[in-house]
This record gives sequence, structure tokens and C-alpha cells, in this order.
Amino acid sequence: MPTVKTKDGTEIFYKDWGSGQPITFSHGWPLSADDWDSQMLFFLQKGYRVIAHDRRGHGRSSQTASGNEMDTYADDLATLFDALDLKQAVMIGHSTGGGEVARYLGRHGSARVAKAVLIGAVPPLMVKTEKNTGGLPLEVFDGFRAALAANKAQFYLDVPSGPFYGFNRPGAKISEGVKLHWWEQGMMGSIKSHYDCIKAFSETDFTEDLKKITIPVLIMHGDDDQIVPIGASAHQSIKLLKNGTLKVYPGLPHGMCTTHPEIVNPDLLAFIKG
Repeated sequence: MPTVKTKDGTEIFYKDWGSGQPITFSHGWPLSADDWDSQMLFFLQKGYRVIAHDRRGHGRSSQTASGNEMDTYADDLATLFDALDLKQAVMIGHSTGGGEVARYLGRHGSARVAKAVLIGAVPPLMVKTEKNTGGLPLEVFDGFRAALAANKAQFYLDVPSGPFYGFNRPGAKISEGVKLHWWEQGMMGSIKSHYDCIKAFSETDFTEDLKKITIPVLIMHGDDDQIVPIGASAHQSIKLLKNGTLKVYPGLPHGMCTTHPEIVNPDLLAFIKG
């Protein structure tokens, strides 16, 4: 399997298919590069070079006890960019991966990057604070940690069965295959890394990262996102970006890249080509 080794010896697995302008994909918690199947195939067939990695502690990458926080995630991604010598890349991040993209750009700059896309992304800050009154209470994330520690396998059946894909909504078209794929990806990763990552995606403040970004950024968010509520995320992030565009998708869930690729993919293509 192709991997790059980071400065602390962590092996980061990645897929690298095709040629042309590179598009990189950063996945959400607790998933893997496989969550981008619908986008990887679509853009490969459009003539792009598509690259997706498994975050440390996730999928096929090393299961680390340390470094499970945003600065290291961004540094790991920078190691991959440098190893592959990527230029004029388009960075796409979903959920936690959107935070990873924002932190990469805030920490490493955009010398290798032409554009970025944040989909159902966690920036600027998920947890509720005195200044971030629209965020989710810390108790929500404590509940995630408790459920994960108590029974990872069951918790990873419950999440995709409910709010992640909107399968808990009346009349939802439920896919057992999608649910099992989510479970399989989650079970590949490390419980320690996943546990730590809850803090990383919920308590990291990306405000200053977003302010530093000058390249074009597209924010895509479903207004029925039950995992990352749009009011505390996309509606706030767009105010901080110098060159941002917000596209809201009525009725779409957090996992809309999987449930509605026929909507998401053409919009991504239009932004990349525009």
C-alpha cells in the first residue's frame, strides 16, 4: 500500500490515481479515504488526478496514541503534499476534513493550492462557548466519547442509521449498503485516535485560519445537517473568508456527498473549472 512517513514515524496511507490537476480529499470522522469513492471515480473520469489519504489513526494509516489533533493532522497532510510535489491543487474537505483543510491553509499557506472546498465542515468552531453561543454544548461531545468508549461497534451502527445521512427523517430513502460502509470504515480505525479526534473536531477554533485564506473557497452545506448545524458553521465561516462562496442545499444531510453525488459532484466540477 502506498504510504508516506511523517516526522514522528507515522505511516499515512493514500490513494493517488490519474493525472492532470490534483484534487485532494480529506475525510470526516471516523472514516477513511474510501468515503470519497463517489467523488474519486467521478473526477478521475473527468481527467483529474485524485488523491485521498487516511488520517492518522483512521483506516489503513498508523494507529497512533499521540498527534490526534488538528495541527498534526495538517502537518501530516503537508508531508503528503511535499512528497507528491503537488501544485495548483484543489483541496476538498468534509466535516472534520474541512477543519483539516482550513488548518493546513492557515498553518502552511496556499503555495501548493489553487482553490478549496469545505463541505458540511466543522469550522469555525463547533462547541458552544461564551463567544460562540450558537455552538453545540460540550455535553453532546462528551456523549459521543462515552458511547464510543462503551461500545464502539454499536455506536458505529447507530450514527449512520440516524442523523449522519438523514436516515432518521420521515420518508428517507435508506441504504443498508451505505450504513454498512460507514460502519466498516469506522471499525478499521483506532478507538484511541477516534476518541481524541472528537476533541479535535469539536473544540478546535479555526477562526484565525479562515481569516488567513486568500484563495477562492466554496462552502457547501446541507440545511438539514444534523451533525454540523449550518448556523454555527457555514453561516459563520463565510463571514471570515476573504474570497468565499456559500452554497446551501435545502433538505440535504451531513453525508450529502454519499447520498446525493449527482448534485454535489457537478457543483464541485463547476467550481474547479470556474
